[in-house]
Amino acid sequence: MRVSSDGKTRDLVTSRPGAGWDFGIDRHPYTEHERPLGPHYCVYNRRLMACELDAMPEEEGYWLLRTRAALLHTGELPLEFRGPDAEKLLDYLFANNVRKIRPGRCGYGIACLENGGMIVDGILLRFADDHFWYVQADGDFLNWARAFSRGMNVGICDPRVYVSQIQGPNSIKVLADAATGGLPESFGYFGIAQVDIGGQKIWITRTGYTNELGWEFYTEPHHDPDALWRHLSKAGEVHGLKLFGLDSMNIRRIEAGILNAGSDFDETTTPFEVGLGRFVDMKKSDFIGKSALEFRPGSKRLHGILCDGGKPKVSGRIELNGQKVGRVTCGAYSPYLEKGVGMALMDSPSNGPGSQIMVETNDGGLCSALLEEMPFYDKACDIPRGITVDIPGRPA
Repeated sequence: MRVSSDGKTRDLVTSRPGAGWDFGIDRHPYTEHERPLGPHYCVYNRRLMACELDAMPEEEGYWLLRTRAALLHTGELPLEFRGPDAEKLLDYLFANNVRKIRPGRCGYGIACLENGGMIVDGILLRFADDHFWYVQADGDFLNWARAFSRGMNVGICDPRVYVSQIQGPNSIKVLADAATGGLPESFGYFGIAQVDIGGQKIWITRTGYTNELGWEFYTEPHHDPDALWRHLSKAGEVHGLKLFGLDSMNIRRIEAGILNAGSDFDETTTPFEVGLGRFVDMKKSDFIGKSALEFRPGSKRLHGILCDGGKPKVSGRIELNGQKVGRVTCGAYSPYLEKGVGMALMDSPSNGPGSQIMVETNDGGLCSALLEEMPFYDKACDIPRGITVDIPGRPA
C-alpha cells in the first residue's frame, strides 16, 4: 500500500482563495454549512470528505457519536444500474448473491478481479426488480461495470447523488422528529424508505460506517440542500446533533471491525483473507473471480490489534521474535477501550488471535500488542440493530 503519510504528517485539502487546478474534485452540496467549522478534507471518489473539523476535536467527535448524534457528509459514490438486465449484471459483478436482495432492502456488495483480489466494497440499494444504486467505497468501479455490461440491456450512470450519515444513539430520534409522520414503517436494519423531510421526498437507509444506531440520507440533484439542512439541524438540535469529521468515525469503525477499501483490503487480498468470506456465494453459477477463489480462497490474515503502549502506525511493521510478520493497515486510540486499536494484515495465517506481537507506533517505537478477533466489542452487532441501547460513560 502506498500512502502519503509518514506517520507524523499527512496531506489534506484546505480551501484557499483563487481558481483552477482543483479540476475533478467535487464538493458536496453542504460545503458552505461545513466551512465555518474549519474543515480539512481528504479526496475520496474525487469528492471532498472532512477528516478534521477545527470546531470538533477528534475525541470530542468520537464521544458525540457514542453518546448523542453525529453527522458526516461522506465521499461515497452512488452508481445507478437500471434496466431488465441490471440484476444479471450485478450478480456477475459481485461475489455475493444479488438475487437474494429484495426490493426495499440493502445488501453488502464485494467486487473482485479475475484473480480473486478485491476491487471495492459498498452497499447495494434495490428499489425495484430492475433498479439499483451501488453506494461504493473509494475505487474505480464505474468503468469496470460498464466494460462487463456489453450486450446487456442495462443503463449505468452516476446520478449525482450525495450520501450523508447520521449516527449515534439519538440518530433515530432525529429522524422521528425530522420526518413528516415520524419513523417509517418496517424501517429495520439494512432497510430502505422514502420519507418527507421538510417537504422534500428523501431516500434513507438504515446503514452506516460506525456500527452505531444510525441512518443515511441521499441528496439528489432536484433537492434543495439548504432547506433540507435547516430542517434537519432544527430537528436534531434537541438531540445534540452536530457535524464531525472522518477521524472521529474512523476510531469507531476500527473498534467495530469495519474495513476500508484500499488499505485494509486491496487487489492483493481475497475476501477470505480479510474475513469477508461469508459474503462470497461460491454456489452461484458464476461471478468475476469465482474460478480463482476456488483455487486460492486463502485463510484469514487480517486481525484486530489491541495495545497499551501507543497508537499503531499506518503501514507500520509488525514483528514476532524480531522478524517482520505483517503490517498495520489502520490505527487509532480508542477513548472507550483506553487502548491503541488497529488492524494487522499478517504475512501468514499462522499468526492469529491470541498471538503476542510487537507493533510499530506513531512515535517510531515498537510496543507489545495482542492480535484480537473483530469487532472488539458488540460481537453480535446489537447496537446498530437497536437491540443494545446502553450509552457508554466517558472514562474519568
